[in-house]
Amino acid sequence: MTEATSSQVPAGRPPVLDYLKTHVREYGILLALIVIMAFFQVSTGGILLKPVNLTNLVLQNSYVIIMAVGMLLVIVCGHIDLSVGSVMGFVGALSATLIVNYNIPWVPAAIICLAVGAVIGAIQGYWIAYWKIPSFIVTLAGMLVFKGLMMALLAGQSVGPFPDGFRMISTGFIPDLFGGDGLHLFSVFLGVAVAAILVWLSVRARAKEQKHGTPDEPFAFFIGRNLIVAGAIVWLTYLLATSRGLPNVFIIMAVLIAGYSFIARQTTIGRRIYAVGGNQKAAKLSGINSERLTFMVFANMGMLAALAGLVFAARLNMATPKAGETFELDVIAAVFIGGASMAGGVGTIVGAVIGAFIMGVMNNGMSIMGIGIDWQQMIKGLVLLAAVIFDVYNKTKAA
Repeated sequence: MTEATSSQVPAGRPPVLDYLKTHVREYGILLALIVIMAFFQVSTGGILLKPVNLTNLVLQNSYVIIMAVGMLLVIVCGHIDLSVGSVMGFVGALSATLIVNYNIPWVPAAIICLAVGAVIGAIQGYWIAYWKIPSFIVTLAGMLVFKGLMMALLAGQSVGPFPDGFRMISTGFIPDLFGGDGLHLFSVFLGVAVAAILVWLSVRARAKEQKHGTPDEPFAFFIGRNLIVAGAIVWLTYLLATSRGLPNVFIIMAVLIAGYSFIARQTTIGRRIYAVGGNQKAAKLSGINSERLTFMVFANMGMLAALAGLVFAARLNMATPKAGETFELDVIAAVFIGGASMAGGVGTIVGAVIGAFIMGVMNNGMSIMGIGIDWQQMIKGLVLLAAVIFDVYNKTKAA
């Protein structure tokens, strides 16, 4: 053991315990999801993990997960966006106006909607980044403005239905290229392929760590984590394959999660976002353009909110004045439950997605059990409070 290593590990304490103590956030949230799913699987008599219900779970939470990916970057950067629900509803209304009322083909209409969402995020990011107006105030104003614009655009009425091609974004399923009978073989193949790629990337990353020194994660934890993640992906994919296979929106989410995880962990932009959120003054002194990063983060959030709006409208097959109402609370709660810190600089894309699934499983499980919406809201609020208290406790203890 080197001198540096021995100075970090207190005498008499196993290194595994020290690793658990410093990484309790990452492992705790994964364990919480497993425990919650097991609880509701038993409480609902096995309904939770039935293929049809799993498909509904993915479809019902797709827009929350899409926005949680963007919100994670916003919160890591040290800000918050309260307008995402209203922007989502407004873009859904805009898509209905363009496609249904003006008969614009859905592909160019969707591109226009994504561009509008990015512009909305950029406008809000401009005031936050360059005028130093608190993000809470700017996005609170945006929440009210775009809620009003949505209601004005729809004139208080629901607009629909959408053409079949547009609805396939959220309600369609990938075709079975292998022609399975009773089992969607192509979905199983994709699940196995994704699991294998994730394990390979993990092994490659550990080999790179060994090249530069001793890996931080104990080997037993490395093996266990990869077995759990890969096994869960293959198992859930198999369950979905026994029904209709993987939904189109599942592929969209998978691409977003993989792409943004790579950006956050492996690119200079991602590292700079964490640096700005961790200590903006130090990041500024090191030459990082924090204003430009903040501007980009909010523009990206607006685009993802627009994508969520398209997915939600396609699922409902109409745009409604109630779309997006309180969705920003679910998105923010998912990110904090997933391990992000209120102070910024801490959090992962995968953690935010796990947090979104925890919220989704709780909603779905409590609904199956017949628990009223009043109790559901109270329980979700308590879970969010517990996550924040846990974050503050860890920071206080570390200090």
